[in-house]
Parts: sequence; structure tokens; C-alpha cells
Amino acid sequence: MLNPQWLRTFVTLSEQRSFTRCAERLNLTQAAVSQHIQRLEAQLGPLLLRRPRRFELTPAGLALLDYCAEVGAADQRLQQRLSADEPAQGDIRLTCPGSIGLALYPLLLELQQRSPGLRIHQRIAPDPEVIAAVLDNRFELGLTTLPTDDPRLQSSRFASEPLELVVPAGVRIQHWDDLHTLGFIDHPDGQAMAARLLSRYYPGAPGISKLPRHGFINQIGMILEPVARGLGFTVLPRYARQAFARPDAISVVEADKPVVDTLWLIHRAEWPLTARAEHVVSYLRERLEPRD
Repeated sequence: MLNPQWLRTFVTLSEQRSFTRCAERLNLTQAAVSQHIQRLEAQLGPLLLRRPRRFELTPAGLALLDYCAEVGAADQRLQQRLSADEPAQGDIRLTCPGSIGLALYPLLLELQQRSPGLRIHQRIAPDPEVIAAVLDNRFELGLTTLPTDDPRLQSSRFASEPLELVVPAGVRIQHWDDLHTLGFIDHPDGQAMAARLLSRYYPGAPGISKLPRHGFINQIGMILEPVARGLGFTVLPRYARQAFARPDAISVVEADKPVVDTLWLIHRAEWPLTARAEHVVSYLRERLEPRD
């Protein structure tokens, strides 16, 4: 069996890419770091290609790094199983899209303050990465914008989230030409969201591709900043708009034909959720319901 301390040194060295930084991180001497690597190499063969001021992992090194990740994941699963009946103890690992993530993170922190035994891990990611992370057991809970048909996963409705047309405060939008004058603030999902919503609001209009783009930003928490400054309009999910720190600087253009998306909770179907995951899901649903 490989020495856990040697493995920890190897993983840290791979992350830090420096014997000096690795030694500092682990509070070891550089000689001790080198000794740990040498002992691993005595059992497994060359793990590093050493070059001046840098090194590369050999195929054996990459295989060992994968092995360390598998061991870490197995250890995490064991810890979760051992504490599965404790609703206020252990790790909560949730991965989700950005808009709902903005709404959930303050609620999760509030829950952690109430139950200090909980440890919150949240990661913002698009649907494919959310699904992959749950399938790989890196996250127990995931939220997606579409249900999955993978038999290894169970999907259930979590919340509804309308798309919204957001403009600077005080700006009146009566016609398509008003949007053309204002200009579009784009984001990674902006074109698709705007096409879906504006086709409902303005049937027969030329379409989002015909509107001038006045900016682009890929951070969901910052999309509304140029809108608040009067630089354009955008289309994004309601939870992202509700999380904006300056609501008085923006306004929502209402219409009779909303576009409402469903957010789906996913988790592994082969085993039940832990008690703490059930507790967290119930807690979040209760607090999101009034905002749906």
C-alpha cells in the first residue's frame, strides 16, 4: 500500500508545480519532498521529467494523479455515508447554473450559520458539467435547466424561473425600435435567451441578431452592471436579476406571454439522498417558493 503522506506530497507538488512551494504548503523541507517522490518512484517508476526550473508528469505520474483523485473521492464517499443520518453534519456539495446559484448561495450560507457542522461546497457550471459531476459522485446534488434521461440519475422539479427583459431604470420600451436604440448587452446564453423571449414579446420583429450589441460579459453577477449604467438592455433569468445589488437602477419590461423555465434537481438514482441533502433541499425549496 502506498504511503498516504507520500501521495499527499505528490498531489501538492503536482498542484504547486514547484518543490519550494510544495514544501512551504506542507510545512516540510525540500529534501523531505524530494525523498517522498523518490520513494514513490522506487515503487512505481519515474513520475516526473525534471527540467531546469520546471518538471512534467510522466504517464505513470498522470496515472498516479488519477489514482489519488479516486482515493480522495472514495474517502469522501465513506465520510458521507458514515454521517448520512446527521442532517446538520457533514458536506453539502451542490453544483448548478449561475442564475440559481446566485440565489442559493446566500441561503446556503445562512443554513451553515445555523448549523456550523455543515460544510457548504457550491460550484457554478453549465448543464453538461453539472451532470458529469453528479455522475462522478463529486457532487451529491445538481440543478439543471433540462431533465436528464440518464437512468443513473433521478430528476425532480425544483423551481420555476422566468426569463426577463431588463432595461435601465426610467427607460420606457414600447416598440422594437426602442430596443434597437438601446442596444443589447450580451452574455454566454444571451442570444438564445433573448431569441426565445423577444419572439414572444415582439412577434414578427427582425430578431435579436439584427439588434446592435453594446457589450458582452461572461460573469453572470456582472451582466446587469452595464444595464444599470444605461448602456443597453439584456435578457436573463429572474434569479440573476433578483441578486443584483442595485435593483433601483434597473427595471423589468413585463408582457402577457412569459417564458418560464423549469429547474430540475438531479442526484444519483442508485441510492437515496443523505439526511443532510434532504434537509438542504427542503430548506431551499421553502425559501424559493415565495419567489417563484
